Amino acid sequence: MDFTLKIYEKLLTVLKENGYQFYTYNEFSKYKPNGKFIILRHDIDKKPKNAFAISQIEFELGIKSSFYFKISDDVFKPDIIKKIASLGNEIGYHYRDLVDSNGDMTLAINQFKINLENFRKIIPVHTIVMDGCPLSKYDNRNLWLSYNYSDFGIVGEPYFDINFDEVFYITDTGRCWNGHKFNIRDKVNTKFKLNYHNTSDIIESLKNATFPEKVMITSHPQRWTNNLIYWGIELISQNFKNLIKQMLNKRKIILN
Repeated sequence: MDFTLKIYEKLLTVLKENGYQFYTYNEFSKYKPNGKFIILRHDIDKKPKNAFAISQIEFELGIKSSFYFKISDDVFKPDIIKKIASLGNEIGYHYRDLVDSNGDMTLAINQFKINLENFRKIIPVHTIVMDGCPLSKYDNRNLWLSYNYSDFGIVGEPYFDINFDEVFYITDTGRCWNGHKFNIRDKVNTKFKLNYHNTSDIIESLKNATFPEKVMITSHPQRWTNNLIYWGIELISQNFKNLIKQMLNKRKIILN
């Protein structure tokens, strides 16, 4: 049974047993580590309490990671954010300002500044990650075609600042680890041609010493739970969203 906290803990344990060091994205940006490492990233689109549960598991294993929160009322919970940060984790901004501004660049950059300031009232923020917003025609990353995030004290945005020919990127977008056909924007250009469908596939690859040495892992904590009811709801919901995203990808191919 995949996408439970139990198997997530097993994945982290096997990574540690195989000699991987864990870094927040801000740490990676500063230190540019060598050897076997994991940049562990979480995009918080909903259910911030799930993010806290993830952070507790990681803390017990001596692991730090990066948590990127949206600014929406159901996600931006200062008490939870502070608790996660108190465990040594990085907090970042999961921005979607261009989509929320309906493509208006001026409005979007002003909103980005306001939202970033609201984050920094409660916690330091040094890195950002775009929200893919697959149903929107706007790509939040295009905000940086007109502006520079470094002007706001931001040191990195992984889709711009990581060489994914050197760092293997893997994400649970689509509620699987190889959801390329469902994925609209949470993907990168890379030379890696690896395929892991479920978490057990990754664990088996680690045991066989075939898993890459330099990796960014992105998870969405809302889909990781030991509660069977929530687990089932997330499964059904994600399957429906995958159908929509698959149709959007096919339509995009036809239009191109």
